[in-house]
Amino acid sequence: MYVDRIMTRAVVQVAEDTRVTQLAALMRDHRIRHLPVVRDGRLVGLVTSHDLERVSPSPVTTLSVGEANYLLGKLDAKRLMCTKVVTCGPDTLVEEAARLLRQEKIGCLPVIGEDDQLVGILTHEDLLDFFLDITGCLTEGTTRIAVHLPDVIGQLGRFLTAINDGGGYIATVVSPVHPDQTGLRIVVVRYRADDPRALNQRLRGLGYDLLTETLPAAISGA
Repeated sequence: MYVDRIMTRAVVQVAEDTRVTQLAALMRDHRIRHLPVVRDGRLVGLVTSHDLERVSPSPVTTLSVGEANYLLGKLDAKRLMCTKVVTCGPDTLVEEAARLLRQEKIGCLPVIGEDDQLVGILTHEDLLDFFLDITGCLTEGTTRIAVHLPDVIGQLGRFLTAINDGGGYIATVVSPVHPDQTGLRIVVVRYRADDPRALNQRLRGLGYDLLTETLPAAISGA
């Protein structure tokens, strides 16, 4: 999947002459921590909440409130912004974008399209929403099970076939290979079935050791 599928398209952006007080108000009102600075639609910098904290008056300052506000009023985005911004394109793979965020220790990636135009922004929140989506944890009416399988060809396919043969419709599958579990892989599956308890018992009868089992709320509360 590419970044353009999960990025925020309605980007709150500012001009270089936007004052600090306006920047703070925008971040507060929109509950965001990053403001791209643009000129003719092209990204020229980025202001973050940390930048605003850096110029905010210290509690022990000797300046009066009026003096502090006067000085802050002279600061604008151009003087505050970072101009060396790490960006990505809309066709960047989501996992590559996540690697960039982790590697560069940054909170967002402005997304640059044709003619260097700002077309979106990718934040940690966007990636978290993507994670919640691909794991299916917000999908209603599903049963979640996890199992260890031998890390050899065919094991995952046979396990998923067993769920299908038992009347289960597979909603999501996540199967990471952990380096500390040599020879094994964990498989987390969410599926729908008329009788998930019976299906889980059938899987146990086939020799699968279910590590966790989470039934739909309507069933588990019954």
